[in-house]
Amino acid sequence: MIKPALALAAASSLALPVAAAAAPQVTIAPAGPVVELNVFESVEVAPDTATIGAGVTTEAPTATAALRQNSEEMQKVVARIKALGIAESDIQTTGINLNARYDYDQQTQRQVFRGYQAANRVSVVLRKIDDTGRVLDALVEAGATDLSGPSFGIDNDEPAKAEARKRALARAAGQAEAYATMLGYEGVRVLAISESMAGSGPMPEMMMAKRSLDVAAAPPPVQPGLVAAGISVTVTYELVGQGGAATPR
Repeated sequence: MIKPALALAAASSLALPVAAAAAPQVTIAPAGPVVELNVFESVEVAPDTATIGAGVTTEAPTATAALRQNSEEMQKVVARIKALGIAESDIQTTGINLNARYDYDQQTQRQVFRGYQAANRVSVVLRKIDDTGRVLDALVEAGATDLSGPSFGIDNDEPAKAEARKRALARAAGQAEAYATMLGYEGVRVLAISESMAGSGPMPEMMMAKRSLDVAAAPPPVQPGLVAAGISVTVTYELVGQGGAATPR
């Protein structure tokens, strides 16, 4: 939108990282009308990582038994993950839970204690996407009772974001020049720039019950598709030169 010149004192410096936030700001009082544009651009690229979640849920009459049984089963799952060649740094525990289980008795209208449930989950980064289906299948065989994902991403998304930034700035400049032309100004100059990043969406959930080990099944098919790396740029321009000769219809 276009703002009156007296309504805005815009910073001319590019928004910097947090470490440089204390640097003094330079303020420019624009002489002409000001237009602030927000432009989003994204670049789609083939992913090179897949993230999955794997967990074990166990039940037992006592809390100690439930947690001990769960730990034993989870150790088998983690050992299988490592045996598949996945680095320990790509395996991260995301949650350990221990809860009492109750059922509601309709006849007595009371909660009836049924035991304890323990759960342990890890997040696993796969750097060979083609192995995703095979890894999921192997984790179920190792004792995983639930899986989530996969969520695809880019290990280094800076090149894609640099291209998105370039496109966003070019589009913002084109829009600002169009405003200047329509309103009879000679051109524009940049007063301020800020940006925010956008990546791929959250990990989708996909729950799988533990299957019998004697059931032969092919690994689940996995199609990585494309993921997007995006930049949202807000640019403030001043319309410069002699204006007012043209009036938009």
